[in-house]
Amino acid sequence: MAFKKVSVIGLGYIGLPTAAVIASRGVEVLGIDVSEKAVETINQGKVHIVEPDLDMVVQAAVTMGKLRASLSPEPADAFMIAVPTPFKEGKEPDLSYIQKAAQAIAPVLEKGNLIILESTSPVGATEKLTGWLQELRPDLHFPGHGAQDVDMFVAHCPERVLPGRVLEELVSNDRIIGGMSTACSEKAVELYKMFVRGDCIATSARTAEMAKLTENSFRDVNIAFANELSIICDELKINVWELIALANRHPRVNILTPGPGVGGHCIAVDPWFIVDSAPESARMIRTAREVNDGKPQFVIDKVAKAADEFKRPVIACLGLAFKPDIDDLRESPALDITQRLANLKIGRILAVEPNINQLPDKLSDTDIELVDLDTALGQANIVVVLVNHLQFKGLDKSHFNTKVLIDSTGLVTWST
Repeated sequence: MAFKKVSVIGLGYIGLPTAAVIASRGVEVLGIDVSEKAVETINQGKVHIVEPDLDMVVQAAVTMGKLRASLSPEPADAFMIAVPTPFKEGKEPDLSYIQKAAQAIAPVLEKGNLIILESTSPVGATEKLTGWLQELRPDLHFPGHGAQDVDMFVAHCPERVLPGRVLEELVSNDRIIGGMSTACSEKAVELYKMFVRGDCIATSARTAEMAKLTENSFRDVNIAFANELSIICDELKINVWELIALANRHPRVNILTPGPGVGGHCIAVDPWFIVDSAPESARMIRTAREVNDGKPQFVIDKVAKAADEFKRPVIACLGLAFKPDIDDLRESPALDITQRLANLKIGRILAVEPNINQLPDKLSDTDIELVDLDTALGQANIVVVLVNHLQFKGLDKSHFNTKVLIDSTGLVTWST
């Protein structure tokens, strides 16, 4: 086996499942994270994130001695970087986490190592990573820096999995692998073939970077159409979910479902990377982002108007995660709406999020109360549906007969 030891940098929603899956193939895997709590939890065979079946895979891998976590990197045959790539003020990509990962692994790199950037990144990020590593380790020859005899391999392979189905899709989905050279691509394909059943398709690093951004921008544009349609239908007193269901009976129409906005680390962020790279040309992509980023305010305005009708408004916000049946709050429009409603001081705010046990730190200085569904429905006079969690489905509509219902997802107001 060419890769006897693999190191995964960043043990979050992508890094930990990736590390666990590779370890389940009998490869020694060392996971690196800056969180001491995450490291301790994983080394106990437990998980610090919600993902179906991940706990069992991690426990088995740790028990077999194939997976362990650490705060400090060690030598390995391959290094997979899966750290966050948020953006700064003005929607400029923030590559500081990638740079810190490079600084962390540089001292332990050895000739012949493979370094893969899995973090979703703007075009050119893999080249920057290679440049940082070359500066940190001038004794090694990285691709793209003039050396005739390159002895290091660098590639970009963006993750493309769906939260809630990560373990399945890590194995079954095709992977786009963009090397800094043909040899880099071939080396990376060799690694992914160890655990991926889907096709591993080689291309350039820049094309691989753009492919992931394109996939998410395509979805963002289509969601923006649905969200804009929902706003128009609200003005025209039309049930948008019924309208979409009827329109989608056309054999060549497939309108997506509107919601309170767009969340998650991918769709809500990645299109801005394209806009940042080509600001004058990415007109539709920018407009779609603006439509989706503006949808939370539309929901907030409806809640604020409803609150004016009550002497003591009690507002129940159903859902905080960015999508159903997970605990991931990153870039969540539901969380944003709940926090902004609390900041408006227009009433008592009850939050229902069945996938978490406590409110995130960013809500610690608010008056938001985390309660169960029965408590919320019993006390609220305004109910705002923000996420279609399984626990919310099948609610008797009689619950809302004496309440103002603001259903941003169609969970209650439309059923097929």
